Amino acid sequence: MDFETLMRAKQELAPRVRQLVAHLDPERKALELEQIEEKAAAPGFWDDPEKAKPVLKARGLLTDDIATAKKLSGGLEDLETALELSRDDSDMLSEAEAVEGALRQTVDSAELRMMLSGELDQTNAIVAIAPGAGGTESQDWAAMLLRMYLRYCESKGWATEMVDYQDGEEAGIKGATFIVSAPYAYGYLRAEAGVHRLVRISPFDAAKRRHTSFAAVYVSPELDDTIDVEIPDKDLKIDVFRASGAGGQHVNRTESAVRFTHLPTGIVVSCQNERSQIKNRATAMKVLKARLYELERRKFEEKVAAASGEKSDVAWGSQIRSYVLQPYQMVKDHRTNCETSQTQKVLDGDLDDFIRTQLLAKSLKGE
Repeated sequence: MDFETLMRAKQELAPRVRQLVAHLDPERKALELEQIEEKAAAPGFWDDPEKAKPVLKARGLLTDDIATAKKLSGGLEDLETALELSRDDSDMLSEAEAVEGALRQTVDSAELRMMLSGELDQTNAIVAIAPGAGGTESQDWAAMLLRMYLRYCESKGWATEMVDYQDGEEAGIKGATFIVSAPYAYGYLRAEAGVHRLVRISPFDAAKRRHTSFAAVYVSPELDDTIDVEIPDKDLKIDVFRASGAGGQHVNRTESAVRFTHLPTGIVVSCQNERSQIKNRATAMKVLKARLYELERRKFEEKVAAASGEKSDVAWGSQIRSYVLQPYQMVKDHRTNCETSQTQKVLDGDLDDFIRTQLLAKSLKGE
């Protein structure tokens, strides 16, 4: 960029930075953080870890917001300084351009987070992936989606824990469930819930014909103790079985894996990552409650959409995105028309454009 272009970029970024910093309100949040630190230092605070957990979570969110505000203000100051230096020294233009690029990335990321204002957007996410009809083709597609989301989480530095993983007969997976532990994980990933469609030349077809496969992605918030979902015993079928995946001889010899079937809805969840059946029961119940909570939330959204004459774009079974690998290269989101020909980048976890566009569309609708 030349000097004039960088100046225009600064003029465009400056009001966005000031608006974000005002929204983050770091001075007020610094006072709130001091109060939380006093609580954490009080005698007996750490005696009840479950009671301390929401306080520590609030501390983490406040710390992140204060750090983001500082990074935004500092980035704008750095850009102004770099521009002053480059006014008389053209060699400084490249440094000013790098500072502008870093600030723009921070602004885009902060604006995206500002869109996450839902009741549970700040929580961890539980992601479940299930293949559609089609046997090996769909199971392989489900495995590709699992890899895509794990790569996305890895790129964000988010921690993931696999709680259920079932291999397919020939390739791919019959299903997988994992928990994403990160601030706002549910807020970001809920944009991915729905049916994903793949079109490609099948690697399992000797005639090299083009196949279409489907897989469903379910995203639920990890609920804390403040939200209780009651499940009557009569509505629950419980099965125990031997774990099918890796986990050591003890896991495979004993019936430590647990499967819950919620009879009224047909939702099935299982957990087999722990050697203890008790721990697997607790995790499976957590996942089931999260799925039921998300189901009720979506039913409410559908009623609101129906009352307003709109078609809900988050209904169960909705096709949200197509990944076409043959006869051309294209990934297209059918809700926002966001698309790219960089199919491999998307399958490697580059989902920011799709998630940002969907969150922006919902934000404009006031959802």
